[in-house]
Amino acid sequence: MRSTHPEHHLVDRIGWLRAAVLGANDGLVSTASLIVGVAASAAAPTEILVAGSAGLVAGAMSMAAGEYVSVSSQADTERADLARERRELEQDPAAERLELAQIYVDRGLDADLAARVADQLMAKDALGAHARDELGISAFTTARPVQAALTSAATFAAGAILPLLVALLAPPRLTVYAVSAASLVFLALLGALGARAGGADIPKAMVRVAFWGALAMAVTAGIGAVVGRAI
Repeated sequence: MRSTHPEHHLVDRIGWLRAAVLGANDGLVSTASLIVGVAASAAAPTEILVAGSAGLVAGAMSMAAGEYVSVSSQADTERADLARERRELEQDPAAERLELAQIYVDRGLDADLAARVADQLMAKDALGAHARDELGISAFTTARPVQAALTSAATFAAGAILPLLVALLAPPRLTVYAVSAASLVFLALLGALGARAGGADIPKAMVRVAFWGALAMAVTAGIGAVVGRAI
Protein backbone atom coordinates (compact mmCIF):
# COMPACT_ATOMS: atom_id res chain seq x y z
CA MET A 1 0.00 0.00 0.00
CA ARG A 2 1.38 3.42 -0.96
CA SER A 3 1.58 5.89 1.91
CA THR A 4 -0.31 9.17 1.54
CA HIS A 5 1.72 10.80 4.31
CA PRO A 6 3.59 13.77 2.77
CA GLU A 7 7.33 13.67 3.31
CA HIS A 8 9.86 16.25 2.23
CA HIS A 9 13.46 15.10 2.42
CA LEU A 10 16.43 17.34 1.73
CA VAL A 11 18.97 14.74 0.62
CA ASP A 12 18.09 15.29 -3.05
CA ARG A 13 19.52 18.80 -2.72
CA ILE A 14 22.99 17.65 -1.70
CA GLY A 15 24.63 17.90 -5.12
CA TRP A 16 23.55 21.37 -6.21
CA LEU A 17 23.35 22.80 -2.69
CA ARG A 18 26.98 21.97 -1.95
CA ALA A 19 28.17 23.57 -5.19
CA ALA A 20 25.91 26.61 -4.76
CA VAL A 21 26.93 27.36 -1.17
CA LEU A 22 30.61 26.75 -1.90
CA GLY A 23 30.53 28.95 -5.00
CA ALA A 24 28.70 31.89 -3.44
CA ASN A 25 30.75 31.75 -0.25
CA ASP A 26 34.03 31.58 -2.17
CA GLY A 27 32.94 34.41 -4.45
CA LEU A 28 32.08 36.64 -1.53
CA VAL A 29 35.12 35.87 0.60
CA SER A 30 37.78 35.87 -2.12
CA THR A 31 36.53 38.98 -3.93
CA ALA A 32 35.87 40.93 -0.74
CA SER A 33 39.29 39.96 0.60
CA LEU A 34 40.93 40.94 -2.68
CA ILE A 35 39.18 44.33 -2.72
CA VAL A 36 39.97 44.98 0.94
CA GLY A 37 43.61 44.00 0.47
CA VAL A 38 44.08 46.21 -2.59
CA ALA A 39 42.21 49.10 -0.95
CA ALA A 40 44.33 48.80 2.19
CA SER A 41 47.45 49.26 0.06
CA ALA A 42 46.23 52.79 -0.81
CA ALA A 43 45.46 51.85 -4.43
CA ALA A 44 43.37 54.13 -6.61
CA PRO A 45 39.62 53.41 -6.93
CA THR A 46 40.01 52.32 -10.55
CA GLU A 47 42.73 49.85 -9.57
CA ILE A 48 40.47 48.42 -6.86
CA LEU A 49 37.61 47.92 -9.32
CA VAL A 50 39.88 46.36 -11.94
CA ALA A 51 41.30 43.95 -9.37
CA GLY A 52 37.83 43.04 -8.12
CA SER A 53 36.47 42.51 -11.63
CA ALA A 54 39.43 40.36 -12.61
CA GLY A 55 38.99 38.35 -9.43
CA LEU A 56 35.31 37.77 -10.24
CA VAL A 57 35.96 36.46 -13.75
CA ALA A 58 39.03 34.41 -12.86
CA GLY A 59 37.38 32.97 -9.77
CA ALA A 60 34.21 31.96 -11.59
CA MET A 61 36.18 30.21 -14.31
CA SER A 62 38.43 28.53 -11.76
CA MET A 63 35.46 27.30 -9.73
CA ALA A 64 33.76 25.91 -12.84
CA ALA A 65 36.89 24.12 -14.02
CA GLY A 66 37.73 22.80 -10.56
CA GLU A 67 34.23 21.50 -9.89
CA TYR A 68 33.99 19.90 -13.32
CA VAL A 69 37.31 18.08 -12.96
CA SER A 70 36.60 17.01 -9.39
CA VAL A 71 33.06 15.78 -9.98
CA SER A 72 34.06 14.17 -13.29
CA SER A 73 36.61 12.10 -11.38
CA GLN A 74 33.86 11.02 -8.99
CA ALA A 75 31.59 10.17 -11.93
CA ASP A 76 34.37 8.12 -13.56
CA THR A 77 34.83 6.16 -10.35
CA GLU A 78 31.09 5.53 -10.07
CA ARG A 79 30.92 4.30 -13.67
CA ALA A 80 33.89 1.99 -13.13
CA ASP A 81 32.33 0.55 -9.97
CA LEU A 82 29.01 -0.01 -11.73
CA ALA A 83 30.71 -1.69 -14.69
CA ARG A 84 32.61 -4.02 -12.34
CA GLU A 85 29.42 -4.78 -10.40
CA ARG A 86 27.58 -5.54 -13.65
CA ARG A 87 30.30 -8.04 -14.66
CA GLU A 88 30.18 -9.72 -11.26
CA LEU A 89 26.40 -10.07 -11.50
CA GLU A 90 26.73 -11.69 -14.91
CA GLN A 91 29.54 -14.03 -13.86
CA ASP A 92 28.37 -15.14 -10.42
CA PRO A 93 24.84 -13.97 -9.52
CA ALA A 94 24.57 -16.44 -6.63
CA ALA A 95 27.59 -14.98 -4.87
CA GLU A 96 26.25 -11.47 -5.43
CA ARG A 97 22.92 -12.50 -3.95
CA LEU A 98 24.66 -13.83 -0.83
CA GLU A 99 26.70 -10.64 -0.61
CA LEU A 100 23.58 -8.47 -0.76
CA ALA A 101 21.76 -10.65 1.78
CA GLN A 102 24.71 -10.34 4.16
CA ILE A 103 24.52 -6.56 3.91
CA TYR A 104 20.92 -6.72 5.10
CA VAL A 105 21.86 -9.13 7.89
CA ASP A 106 24.51 -6.66 9.04
CA ARG A 107 21.81 -3.98 9.11
CA GLY A 108 19.63 -6.01 11.44
CA LEU A 109 17.48 -8.42 9.41
CA ASP A 110 17.46 -12.13 10.18
CA ALA A 111 19.06 -14.39 7.58
CA ASP A 112 15.82 -15.73 6.07
CA LEU A 113 14.25 -12.31 5.66
CA ALA A 114 17.50 -10.87 4.31
CA ALA A 115 17.65 -13.63 1.69
CA ARG A 116 14.05 -12.96 0.60
CA VAL A 117 14.66 -9.22 0.40
CA ALA A 118 17.81 -9.79 -1.67
CA ASP A 119 15.91 -12.15 -4.00
CA GLN A 120 13.07 -9.71 -4.58
CA LEU A 121 15.27 -6.67 -5.09
CA MET A 122 17.59 -8.49 -7.48
CA ALA A 123 14.64 -9.83 -9.42
CA LYS A 124 13.45 -6.28 -10.02
CA ASP A 125 16.78 -4.46 -10.50
CA ALA A 126 19.90 -6.36 -9.48
CA LEU A 127 22.39 -3.65 -10.47
CA GLY A 128 20.32 -0.92 -8.84
CA ALA A 129 20.10 -2.87 -5.58
CA HIS A 130 23.86 -3.44 -5.45
CA ALA A 131 24.63 0.12 -6.50
CA ARG A 132 22.47 1.51 -3.73
CA ASP A 133 23.16 -0.90 -0.87
CA GLU A 134 26.69 -2.13 -1.62
CA LEU A 135 28.30 0.85 -3.35
CA GLY A 136 26.24 3.68 -1.86
CA ILE A 137 25.37 5.14 -5.28
CA SER A 138 21.87 6.55 -5.72
CA ALA A 139 20.04 9.01 -7.92
CA PHE A 140 20.28 11.61 -5.14
CA THR A 141 24.05 11.46 -4.67
CA THR A 142 25.32 10.53 -8.13
CA ALA A 143 27.93 12.86 -9.59
CA ARG A 144 26.78 15.48 -12.12
CA PRO A 145 29.88 17.35 -13.41
CA VAL A 146 28.18 19.86 -15.71
CA GLN A 147 25.56 20.78 -13.14
CA ALA A 148 28.22 21.27 -10.47
CA ALA A 149 30.44 23.36 -12.76
CA LEU A 150 27.66 25.68 -13.94
CA THR A 151 26.25 26.07 -10.44
CA SER A 152 29.66 26.90 -8.98
CA ALA A 153 30.48 29.47 -11.67
CA ALA A 154 27.10 31.19 -11.45
CA THR A 155 27.01 31.31 -7.67
CA PHE A 156 30.64 32.46 -7.44
CA ALA A 157 29.83 35.37 -9.75
CA ALA A 158 26.67 36.16 -7.76
CA GLY A 159 28.63 36.19 -4.52
CA ALA A 160 31.53 38.18 -5.97
CA ILE A 161 29.38 40.92 -7.50
CA LEU A 162 28.11 42.03 -4.08
CA PRO A 163 31.39 43.36 -2.60
CA LEU A 164 32.30 44.72 -6.04
CA LEU A 165 29.12 46.81 -6.11
CA VAL A 166 29.79 48.07 -2.59
CA ALA A 167 33.32 49.08 -3.61
CA LEU A 168 31.89 50.91 -6.62
CA LEU A 169 29.36 52.87 -4.54
CA ALA A 170 31.35 53.51 -1.35
CA PRO A 171 33.49 56.65 -0.86
CA PRO A 172 37.16 55.76 -1.59
CA ARG A 173 38.32 56.48 1.98
CA LEU A 174 35.64 54.13 3.36
CA THR A 175 36.11 51.27 0.89
CA VAL A 176 37.83 48.93 3.34
CA TYR A 177 35.22 49.44 6.06
CA ALA A 178 32.20 49.44 3.76
CA VAL A 179 33.21 46.30 1.88
CA SER A 180 34.15 44.49 5.10
CA ALA A 181 30.91 45.33 6.89
CA ALA A 182 28.67 44.64 3.92
CA SER A 183 30.44 41.37 3.14
CA LEU A 184 29.97 40.13 6.70
CA VAL A 185 26.26 40.84 6.41
CA PHE A 186 26.11 39.07 3.04
CA LEU A 187 28.04 36.10 4.42
CA ALA A 188 25.72 35.78 7.41
CA LEU A 189 22.70 35.86 5.09
CA LEU A 190 24.32 33.28 2.83
CA GLY A 191 24.97 31.03 5.80
CA ALA A 192 21.35 31.36 6.86
CA LEU A 193 20.03 30.60 3.36
CA GLY A 194 22.29 27.57 2.98
CA ALA A 195 21.31 26.24 6.39
CA ARG A 196 17.61 26.77 5.71
CA ALA A 197 17.80 25.03 2.33
CA GLY A 198 19.69 22.12 3.85
CA GLY A 199 17.69 21.91 7.07
CA ALA A 200 20.72 22.72 9.26
CA ASP A 201 21.14 24.96 12.32
CA ILE A 202 20.84 28.56 11.05
CA PRO A 203 22.62 30.56 13.82
CA LYS A 204 25.54 28.14 13.82
CA ALA A 205 25.91 28.38 10.05
CA MET A 206 25.76 32.18 10.14
CA VAL A 207 28.47 32.45 12.78
CA ARG A 208 30.71 29.91 11.06
CA VAL A 209 30.54 31.59 7.65
CA ALA A 210 30.93 35.12 9.01
CA PHE A 211 33.89 34.17 11.23
CA TRP A 212 35.96 32.68 8.42
CA GLY A 213 35.05 35.53 6.10
CA ALA A 214 36.13 38.10 8.68
CA LEU A 215 39.39 36.26 9.27
CA ALA A 216 40.17 36.14 5.53
CA MET A 217 39.48 39.85 5.07
CA ALA A 218 41.48 40.83 8.15
CA VAL A 219 44.54 38.87 7.05
CA THR A 220 44.34 40.21 3.49
CA ALA A 221 43.88 43.78 4.68
CA GLY A 222 46.92 43.45 6.92
CA ILE A 223 49.06 42.11 4.11
CA GLY A 224 47.80 44.82 1.73
CA ALA A 225 48.63 47.56 4.22
CA VAL A 226 52.15 46.23 4.80
CA VAL A 227 52.85 45.83 1.09
CA GLY A 228 51.36 49.26 0.35
CA ARG A 229 53.71 50.93 2.82
CA ALA A 230 56.67 48.95 1.56
CA ILE A 231 56.24 50.05 -2.04
